[in-house]
Amino acid sequence: MNPARNSNSHLLTVLVEDYFHVGAFDSLIQQRNWSNFEARYEQNTRKTLDLLDEYGAKATFFVLGWIAEKDPSLVREIADRGHEVASRGYYHRGLRNLSIEEFRADLARTGRAIENATGQKVRGYRAAEKLNYTRDSWVLDSLSEEGFAYDASFLPTRKDSEARRIAGAVETESGTIWEFPYSTLNLFAGLAPISGGNYLRQFPYSITKHAIARWDKSAKGPFMFYFHVWEMDPEQPRISAANLRTRLRHYRKLDKMDWVVRDLLGRYDFDSIGSYMGLEDYAAEQPPKPEAKRADIAESSVNKSPSVTELTPVTIVVPCYNEQETLPYLAKTLKGVESELSSLNYSMRLIFVDDKSTDATVETINALFGEMDNATLIEHQVNQGVAGAILTGLRAAETDIVCSIDCDCTFDPFELPKMIPMLTAEVDMVTASPYHKDGGVRNVPGWRLALSKGASLIYRRILNSKLDSYTACFRVYRRKSMADLAIQETGYHGVAEMLGQLDLKGGRIVEFPTVLEVRLFGASKMKTISTIGGHLKLMSRLLKARFFDSRTQPAHDSERSSENGTTR
Repeated sequence: MNPARNSNSHLLTVLVEDYFHVGAFDSLIQQRNWSNFEARYEQNTRKTLDLLDEYGAKATFFVLGWIAEKDPSLVREIADRGHEVASRGYYHRGLRNLSIEEFRADLARTGRAIENATGQKVRGYRAAEKLNYTRDSWVLDSLSEEGFAYDASFLPTRKDSEARRIAGAVETESGTIWEFPYSTLNLFAGLAPISGGNYLRQFPYSITKHAIARWDKSAKGPFMFYFHVWEMDPEQPRISAANLRTRLRHYRKLDKMDWVVRDLLGRYDFDSIGSYMGLEDYAAEQPPKPEAKRADIAESSVNKSPSVTELTPVTIVVPCYNEQETLPYLAKTLKGVESELSSLNYSMRLIFVDDKSTDATVETINALFGEMDNATLIEHQVNQGVAGAILTGLRAAETDIVCSIDCDCTFDPFELPKMIPMLTAEVDMVTASPYHKDGGVRNVPGWRLALSKGASLIYRRILNSKLDSYTACFRVYRRKSMADLAIQETGYHGVAEMLGQLDLKGGRIVEFPTVLEVRLFGASKMKTISTIGGHLKLMSRLLKARFFDSRTQPAHDSERSSENGTTR
């Protein structure tokens, strides 16, 4: 490897990841839910490829292993269009959360995915976070031992030597590896990053442009420019649950990125790191394919008649009010839920109840579910509230088992396959409980939890069923036990009234411990003051009904605790 040490060289690196992969959203978005999001990395990567073709530029594309495994044809296209493909790690995880063994396993898994897609050996790596020479030098030793030619993960600080601020060879115990650090400008207060990405969007471009020109004249190494493909997508879905700082960092000036990249591509010639280093496109080693055994071939050629099992139909009611932003996420989630239910011998039917939305909720439901034979849309002519919408769906259902879920997926619909079997012959309702000892909450505001827990404490004193939570919309019902309920409250507190009326007439209710998460898309429709007032009114009515109305007294008034998720 004899890099052409040209001070005027400019290297372009493109990070292939989606908006929901970003580290700033780690506390809000779980890796297991990535497949539920509307994926936009493919269109954004192709947009980037077309842009580079337009200016005749080449780049190193650092690709997540998750994307390479999921969409190998896209990764192959990057290589076929003349660009280098390198590793970004598999799951976009910070290295501080990985042991050395886990890091090397991550490298291997990502390398296999990329090499299977491109047929070429992976020679470079960039970590999901910017690394520090003092803390993270072990990474270079591990990469060298694994056969990598270079890394591009380190952000220099004022404490680092001049040599560590530009591309150069690093000697490790396992051999030599090149480091291509993020380009920085030496200011009085320290080193200011000028490489691209968020820095390019947040600071005035005139300043950044001047800094790059200064580097071009004086630096002894190549300028490192980078951006993420999601930064070329100002129309991407907004994660409304993120705090203000994160939203500003991620979304501010997204519309600026396209013209800034175009300006830089027009001013300078850009190339890939691999080309700069003179790396050859070594073919990746392919493992030998095992020969098929004769017995296997003979067995596979036999037509087996699958056993036919009758599926139990289940209806899922989805109340909707101004949920245009959440529906694409829900659509992908429900596909996975349907698959899991089918494996448990359930068939899924959907009833969407639009509660007089004022946005494009109805149009979005029709676009996403309109051609599905198992999906029905009911439109309220007057807004009735979430409990009213659930009851509409319950009464329209034609199955004995009916579920209600939150459109925003604050309770994970993938829990339904565990909840439905709990609706045994003697059970009338299974209700989700984040406050159960085996449940939990994630990122939900403290004031909201305090109000909800306080309400549950009072309901526990009033009703026969001793539960940990009474207000969740996420439930499984025995339809015949619920359809004739005449509730007075149809808003959020009506959800508690449905449970309360069932309890007072002797219905059996069990709890399912699960996790409540913050809404990711859109805004909550709950009006706090009116909801508190509604709950207080409902509590007084339920209290009166239990102790003074003989018609609501159950035939047996024994109480059971909610141990192991079972009550009443």
